[in-house]
Amino acid sequence: MVKMRVLCGGDIIFVAFCRYEGMKGNDLKPHIGIFGRRNYGKSSLVNYLVGQQVAIVSDLAGTTTDPVKKTMEIGGVGPVVWIDTAGIDDEGAVGRMRIDRSLEMLAQADLALILFTDNRFEAEEVMLVEGCRKRDIPYILIYSQADRLKPDNALLQRLNEDYGTEVFVLTVKDPALREPLTARIREALPETAYVHRSLLGDVVGEGDTVVMVTPIDSSAPEGRMILPQVQVLRDLLDNHARAVVCRETELEQTLERVGEVRLVVTDSQVYDMVSRIVPEDVYLTSFSVVLARAKGLFADYVKGTPTIDNLRDGNRVLMLESCTHNVTCEDIGRVKLPKLLAKYTGKKLECEAVAGLSALARPVTDYALVIQCGGCVLTAKQLAARLAPAIEAGVPVSNYGLAIAYMNGIFERSMRIFKELKVEN
Repeated sequence: MVKMRVLCGGDIIFVAFCRYEGMKGNDLKPHIGIFGRRNYGKSSLVNYLVGQQVAIVSDLAGTTTDPVKKTMEIGGVGPVVWIDTAGIDDEGAVGRMRIDRSLEMLAQADLALILFTDNRFEAEEVMLVEGCRKRDIPYILIYSQADRLKPDNALLQRLNEDYGTEVFVLTVKDPALREPLTARIREALPETAYVHRSLLGDVVGEGDTVVMVTPIDSSAPEGRMILPQVQVLRDLLDNHARAVVCRETELEQTLERVGEVRLVVTDSQVYDMVSRIVPEDVYLTSFSVVLARAKGLFADYVKGTPTIDNLRDGNRVLMLESCTHNVTCEDIGRVKLPKLLAKYTGKKLECEAVAGLSALARPVTDYALVIQCGGCVLTAKQLAARLAPAIEAGVPVSNYGLAIAYMNGIFERSMRIFKELKVEN
């Protein structure tokens, strides 16, 4: 006979996850952008590399109007996202918008393929190369449609010398060139774009117990956990740690029943409540802080967060959300964080939110502070490109988790584990 009872609040369920050695986490895929003038074979190149018709090809200039994305596996790298863009020589007001959209994709790329043909390498191509150099994006120069017009050897030699790279001569009518081009792409793509970096592996080791606090409110997605929680959970499993998940209302009971706990990772919006429950000798941080540290801009956030104290009446604060979602009365970026800022500073602030990678409505210099979410749906390159204008202009930047920790008086505590610990796995 099997005895069963109804589960109640505070009950702890232990679920065993089998860990398959060699399995990679659900890392965000590296992005490879294809750029060039209209009718230079960008869409044909996407189809050529992917091996199927995913982009519309036509002799009509300007067929591609919005970026087209397609995921494909590359041996030795894994899945990557190919981005087919509109021509950078488009015309008219709408054409200018298409060009701007293509250049936005350049900022998001981990690698750029710059196409040119007809033995023309002029201002448009130079602009793309300079854009890559400015953003530290590796690139490959590809002479396309070589079957239609052979490249001039003197031009190729000049480009090779000027840019320190060998131009790849291509015709998509030759399938034998697909593997050499793929190998060239594999070589040029930086490892940082696809090599998995552990979120907590340097501070959490085998056998450690980590409690994850995940509030469930109207802003929580139906029937599932949000991506930062999933990413941290997977990382803990990869590092052979024991993960215990609970809501903030069951945290006190959970801590009493699971025994020794090394770390508590909480959703930022319940930081204040959780910090009062978690003993001082237990490390505490948030999902947003964990992701901020992994994305490479942590030092900028740490420097910019204390400038919250300098905000004055009438200052504008920009909330940058990586994802797009339905706004609710419990939305952290549009509701809770602005209310906390107003309460903490006692100032009348103008808080504006921009979702996804949409363009800003005003110059970034109009803002006294930029606060970025954890960036769980962005690659490190995309996040860096998103915040680069603010950082370059000297506008302070912060992060949801660090800003909330600062205003709750636990700024240093939220970073303590990363300053004090390093474990050998």
